[in-house]
Amino acid sequence: MLIDVIIASTSRFQKYGPVVRPEDAIDLSGQVILDKIKAAGYDSTYCLLPDGIEPIRSAVQSSSADAIVICGGTGLTHLDLTLEAVEPLFEKEIPGFGEIFRLKSLDEVGTRAILTRASAGVYRGKPIFCLPGSPNAAKLGMELILAEIGHILKHISE
Repeated sequence: MLIDVIIASTSRFQKYGPVVRPEDAIDLSGQVILDKIKAAGYDSTYCLLPDGIEPIRSAVQSSSADAIVICGGTGLTHLDLTLEAVEPLFEKEIPGFGEIFRLKSLDEVGTRAILTRASAGVYRGKPIFCLPGSPNAAKLGMELILAEIGHILKHISE
């Protein structure tokens, strides 16, 4: 299984450019995600993009992976456009992902968990997961994703 990892961060992109490895951009969240994917026995790709509807949507539409994880751009600032880029593409939503993510986040960050817009859905037969950009959020998100990715892919293919 191949999982595309897309990091949405304008500030990091402006500083490091379009790198293809998290260590080239001092990206702790990206490294957490790749490490979790590798530990689960899956393959991955990595790309760093600026925030914005077009760069993110283009990366999603051109992906040939089995699944996509987008980290960053899920907050409430004017630059946080990950969901605006991908949710219109969703053929089906997976609302339980965001619900469980927020529930689990409650233990760690308290009621600030309501600020996260973690989300997931299906586009062209592949699940897309949108995570907040912090390393702890990346860790939690990947634990949830990897626990169910096989089951999700099985249901999508039926």
